[in-house]
Amino acid sequence: MSRRYLQVLCVKLCGNLKYSQSHLYSTVVPPDEITVNYRHGLPLITLTLPSRKERCQFVVKPMLSTVGSFLRDLQNEDKGVKTAAILTADGREIPATTLMEILLMNDFKLVINKITYDVQCPKKEKLSMEHATDMENVKSLVHRLFTALHLEEFQKKREHHLLEKIDHLRGQLQPLEQIKAGIEARSEAKTSGLLWAGLALLSVQGGALAWLTWWVYSWDIMEPVTYFITFANSMVFFAYFIVTRQDYTYSAVKSRQFLHFFHKKSKQQHFDVVQYNKLKEDLAKATESLKQVRHSLFANARRESQ
Repeated sequence: MSRRYLQVLCVKLCGNLKYSQSHLYSTVVPPDEITVNYRHGLPLITLTLPSRKERCQFVVKPMLSTVGSFLRDLQNEDKGVKTAAILTADGREIPATTLMEILLMNDFKLVINKITYDVQCPKKEKLSMEHATDMENVKSLVHRLFTALHLEEFQKKREHHLLEKIDHLRGQLQPLEQIKAGIEARSEAKTSGLLWAGLALLSVQGGALAWLTWWVYSWDIMEPVTYFITFANSMVFFAYFIVTRQDYTYSAVKSRQFLHFFHKKSKQQHFDVVQYNKLKEDLAKATESLKQVRHSLFANARRESQ
């Protein structure tokens, strides 16, 4: 009979038998009450610290503070607070991410070291639609001001990050640049040798035709031969256009042969051209971003000086 009476008493005090059995919190309410008042528009929560047995006031920023941050501040203030939780009036635990502005709309329970405190929140008048709109505008203005005040700090952090990224990219490119320079030198030498070989071949061809025309045969015999040689050269140039889809110019031929030798040497020396191009592109983007950040910082400093 006494057990049944204690069980009913526990239900009356806690409001939830399941909660009291699972959490085993004491139902004895201490004489030290927790009060919530408003001062200068901000909520002020007053409670007695369990270790020092002295009253302490916590100023709450409703739109910035959360239940979790409030409980952390409470534990940091008094190391004797081992466990702390906030429950609704019917015994349900409130998530730590809940804003204090939402929590203070209704009464709640604060549990400190397994002792439950009933907290009554003063009722605030409901804001009119016009007042609510003004509040939203104020919040937006505060956010813009915060962004403007911290923009320079953000830009300096970004500048430091870009400088580190540029140094890292240059460190990766340095060995690749050395390999590339060697491959380019060999490819340039081969391309120049090929051009000189073409000049030598044309010189030999012109000398042979002159020798055959003036010393062996006459012009009447060699004229058809030179015509067919010229026609064959035209066919070669036209075939080059069909294969490469480019006009036959000496600069185009030189560039094409240089790239041919370059890629051939790159495969032989395991030089990753795709990786090199990507690193160069990332370095160019980072350098351009750094210029923009520094230009913005210079403009801000100039405005401040004026």
